[in-house]
Amino acid sequence: MRNRLTVAGIAIALAGAVTLPLVAQQRGRQGGAAASGSGRGGSPAARPDRIAGHPNLNGIWQAMNGANWNLEEHSASATAFWQLGALFSVPAGRSVIADNNGTIPYTPEGLKKRQENQAGWPKSDPEARCYMAGLPRATYMPYPFQIVQGEKDILFVYEYAGANRTVHMTTHTEAPVDSWMGWSNGRWDGDTLVIAVNGFNDQSWFDRAGNHHSDGLLVTERYALGPGGNSLDYEARIEDPKTFTRPWTIRMPLYRRLDRNAQLLEFNCVEFSEELLYGDVKKKPSK
Repeated sequence: MRNRLTVAGIAIALAGAVTLPLVAQQRGRQGGAAASGSGRGGSPAARPDRIAGHPNLNGIWQAMNGANWNLEEHSASATAFWQLGALFSVPAGRSVIADNNGTIPYTPEGLKKRQENQAGWPKSDPEARCYMAGLPRATYMPYPFQIVQGEKDILFVYEYAGANRTVHMTTHTEAPVDSWMGWSNGRWDGDTLVIAVNGFNDQSWFDRAGNHHSDGLLVTERYALGPGGNSLDYEARIEDPKTFTRPWTIRMPLYRRLDRNAQLLEFNCVEFSEELLYGDVKKKPSK
């Protein structure tokens, strides 16, 4: 099995934009402390505290909550797949919505669309078809993601479906075309990384509960390093007048993966979704 994600090639291709500082130089220039982990050779790996004057967010991160099931508070419940017993039942989860009493402020039309999505789940969920998750969902799916930060643009790489995105830190432009992951323009607000993401298509969901958006979605993300450097305070403000009556915000911690030699693994899930994607058009065997 291939251990490393094939998107490693993407990181190489973006090396001109994502200038990775030499660890030794950064440590000498900025006084970064050595990390406790070790590389393949067993020597201690240094992680500078700051890069170009900004907090070092490099690492592999993962959410630990039930937001991918439902952003709103929900009780444990069964699904239609009774044959799987507890394996695919829905665990209880607290709301990660920080305002609006922990609920999503849908328009009447938006609420109706969510109900339609729920009625068709799981087949109607883009996750079942291995489509890229979009944002902010890619952040809190039950799979890790990696931040590759240099002195210029920043690269986010996601284990699920091999998705990735570049955060444009120096040259802010409009999205050339609508897409699953949108278009990310970033800036620093003190020690907080702020990313404005738009240019989405209207196909992704926020979770498995059918919560959705239109192509007018604007997501404003905030990433702030927590005390000790092994957590991120994550916030995403959601704006979409076509779907919601007012903006709303989610908040959650993200945790650094500290396991030895942590790395993203390949999860090319398309091959597991082929019957769902193409079953209706596949040639039927002759009798």
